[in-house]
Amino acid sequence: MKKLLALLCMITCIFGLTACGSGDDLSEYEQQKVEYAQQRASQDMINLIMAYTGEAESAELERYTAEEIQYVISNNYALNVDGYAFLKAIESFQSGLDTIGSISSIGGTSAVIDDDQIVVTVQIDGELQDAEAEVVLSNDMFMVLESAALNPVSSMGELMLKAALNTLIGMGTVFVVLILICVIIYCFVLIPKIQAKLSKKDKKETVTETGVDNAVSQIHSQENSVDVSDDLELVAVIAAAVAASEGAASADGFIVRSVRKVNKGRR
Repeated sequence: MKKLLALLCMITCIFGLTACGSGDDLSEYEQQKVEYAQQRASQDMINLIMAYTGEAESAELERYTAEEIQYVISNNYALNVDGYAFLKAIESFQSGLDTIGSISSIGGTSAVIDDDQIVVTVQIDGELQDAEAEVVLSNDMFMVLESAALNPVSSMGELMLKAALNTLIGMGTVFVVLILICVIIYCFVLIPKIQAKLSKKDKKETVTETGVDNAVSQIHSQENSVDVSDDLELVAVIAAAVAASEGAASADGFIVRSVRKVNKGRR
């Protein structure tokens, strides 16, 4: 059983590889279209786009609609373009020329068929830097320009420099985040200490206020609890003595204004 399964898997892999290989083969008609697309892109489309990269020429095209641009290019150059795609291609080439300088020469081309499109890659030798022009044409007899872009090609040194900068930025970001995490953790250690100090301060203030309140309340209670029963008895005795000395039957008519102790040493 295992041998049978292994044999079936091998046959499936062989058919899969055969299908992939046959998909890469082009028919004679497709090969002709690819060659014509390479010629059309490198000799016609790139030169047409370059003719409108100047400020005056691009400003003139901006006055027209996409349909009008398609009509003008078709009548003047016998080339089929999508008007909107042609304007975007001009913008891409203008941006690319700012980086590579002027175009010194146009090199080799390669093309692949991608469903209903033919993608042509053209090598460009620039004054300052090389580039690749990607021209996308419709996969039919009209070969309509659907998009185009000029992409500067970075040298190995530039790629290594960018990789080093990306590495440094990534490592720097990691270290900054780690430092922030350490600071946050250290703050968590300090927060309980700060809370303890604040709580002790609050307790001291509370104890002080409580002591003052207790003292004040004790003073008020002592002042209010003075025993005056002895003074009243003394006043009653004095009033009775005065009434007896005056021969009065009762001490109701007498009022004691004050009581003062007499110094017996004066006698």
